[in-house]
Parts: sequence; structure tokens; C-alpha cells
Amino acid sequence: MNRWIFIIISFFIITLILWNTSLLFDQLKENERAKMQLWASAQQELQEIQLSANSELSDVVLQVLTSNTTTPMILHTHKGDLYDVRNIKETKKDSIQLRAARKAMAEQFSQEYKPLEITFQEEVLTTIYYGNSPLIRSLKYYPAILILILLLCFAVMYFFYKTSKSSEQNKLWAGMAKETAHQIGTPLSSLVGWTEILKTENVDPDYIVEMEKDIDRLKTITERFSKVGSIPTLEKKDIVKETKEAYEYLKRRSSKLIQFSIDTPSKPLYVNLNEQLYGWVIENLVKNGIDAMKGKGDIHISISSNSKNAFISITDTGKGIPKSKHKHIFRPGYTTKKRGWGLGLSLAKRIVDEYHNGKIKVSKSAPGKGTTIEISLRLVQD
Repeated sequence: MNRWIFIIISFFIITLILWNTSLLFDQLKENERAKMQLWASAQQELQEIQLSANSELSDVVLQVLTSNTTTPMILHTHKGDLYDVRNIKETKKDSIQLRAARKAMAEQFSQEYKPLEITFQEEVLTTIYYGNSPLIRSLKYYPAILILILLLCFAVMYFFYKTSKSSEQNKLWAGMAKETAHQIGTPLSSLVGWTEILKTENVDPDYIVEMEKDIDRLKTITERFSKVGSIPTLEKKDIVKETKEAYEYLKRRSSKLIQFSIDTPSKPLYVNLNEQLYGWVIENLVKNGIDAMKGKGDIHISISSNSKNAFISITDTGKGIPKSKHKHIFRPGYTTKKRGWGLGLSLAKRIVDEYHNGKIKVSKSAPGKGTTIEISLRLVQD
């Protein structure tokens, strides 16, 4: 609601500025027209005196003729077909080019103002073409500059608003992650104690082994949440090795209806990495792909590199994503599933972008043709 109020107020202010500027511009043009009509009257009196040669030019007329030093004008004298200029700087020196330029400028001026005519005994002696003064020409750009300044101010305000909101969301995210890690930690400690007790009882050891695997899994999840809630430590790791480990883990624990494949370089590629959070990213992307395939299809992971970056691609054969939705899928809360929080991909983006200074994007996808999501991380020297 506040956003729409802000937009309406902004639109109202811009409209008010444009309306007032338009009124000012029209008023200045009317004043310019009145000034030129007065100047044309003085010029007509001058030409009548020159033709009749029976009176002298008054000081008032002379003052009017000499006072206008800003309005650009061209006087077309019909007798002799001559073009004379006033208050115009000319660069051309050739007489033919000069005449053509003055004639073209006169036509341009006639589009701005209706030309004024000086007559004597019902005969048109001179036509005065005139244009906007430098002040009016400058004011033409005033609304655009003012609107640009206002838009910049609004953009800065919006940026600070979004930054503030994002900061609050990050604090909330970090707090929830830490609290989740804390809440899981309490029953986890209890489970560890119970497994130690069960080892002393007559219990099938295979049951205890499976319980310990689940406890280790819960420990990993707890550590992940605790790291998301704070700035994680990055270490130099082989991205090929870490990806293979995540791949093997997911392959063992996924349905037989999912066909896994992986393509990696033979040599190690080192990046600054937190292996637990990276494993979480791969897990989220693979699970998202499995959901898109409705539990049946192919998952392919590939790793490549150039001189600066390592690229990890996860491809599924699911329903695909329309191009218009490529950026939306990483937003918190965005989901196409009936049951889901829409946090998996946004969490992956946060881990890659903010914690690892990398990039994650949909590199290829189309409805019915599957999706490829690519992670890029900067390489470090061996």
C-alpha cells in the first residue's frame, strides 16, 4: 500500500512540475511574440522614414531597435530578395552557402513563430522570421533535467529502502538459522546418549549403525544451519572432489528411478569453499531437479573451467522453466509445488553469491526440455 502511495505522489509531483513549466514556457513565448511585434513596429517606422524622407527617427524607436540583442531573427527584404540576420552567429563565409543557410533557418523559424510582415502602402517590404531566445531554448531542457533529478532522488530512496529491507530479512534469516541449529542440537545430544546406552543392551548392532548414520546426518544439518546464520570459513578445496562426494551421497540415497551421471576433469580445480554449505547447494539443486521430474528421469552433473572460473552444471530432464521465470525461481518464497516453502533455490543462491562470491543462474531451460543450473566459482592457484 505504501508503495502505491509513493508512486501516486511521485506521479502527481512530476505532473505538477510539467504543467507549471508548460505554463511558464507559453508565457515566455507570448512575451517574446509581443517584444518582436514591438520591434517590428519600430522597424516599420524606420523603413517608412527611409522611404518618405520627411521626418526624423524618434529616440524611443531607436531604443527599441537597439535593445533587442537576444532574439535570433532573419529579415527577408523582398526587393532584391535579400536575407539579413540579427543576433545570430554564422560560421559559413561563402556567399552562396550563407544565403542557403539563412533561407533554411528562416523556414525553421517560421515553424516556431508566425513571421511578421512590414508593409508600406499595402506592399510587403520585409518579412521578419524569428526564433526562440537563448533563455527559452535553455528552458526547453529544464523539465527533462528536473524530472531526471527527481527520478534519481526516488531511485536513491528506493535503493535505501530495499537495502534496509534486505538487511532486516538477512538478520531474520540468520536468527532463524541459528535458532534452528540450537533447537536441533538439544534432541541430537540426547539421541547420541541413547545410542551409547543401546550399545550396552542386547540390541542388533545393525540398528545402532543405522541410527548413528542418521545422527551424523542430523549433525551435518545442524552445522549447515549454524554456518548459514554466520559468516562461514572458506578453505582452499578441490571442487571436483567435493562435487563427487556430494554426487555419490545423493546417488546412494535416491530412488532407482533416477539415473545419475557425472562428467568431471581429470585434474583438481581449487576454489575457496565451505564444503558443508557447498554440499547443501548441490543437494538442494539435485532435489529440486528430482521434484521437477516427479521422481523419474536423469540427473547429470558436469564440471568445466576456463582460466578464471570453475563451472558446475546440474541438468535434469524435468518439465523445464519458462524464460520469463528464470530470475524469479531464486526469490525467497517462490515455488511451483503445492507443498513447499520456496527456500531451496534462494538458499542456494545466498550460499553461492554472498558466502562464496560466485554466481548461480539458469543457463539453459525450456518447457518440456529440462533445466540446467550453473554455478560459477573463482579458481585459486594451486
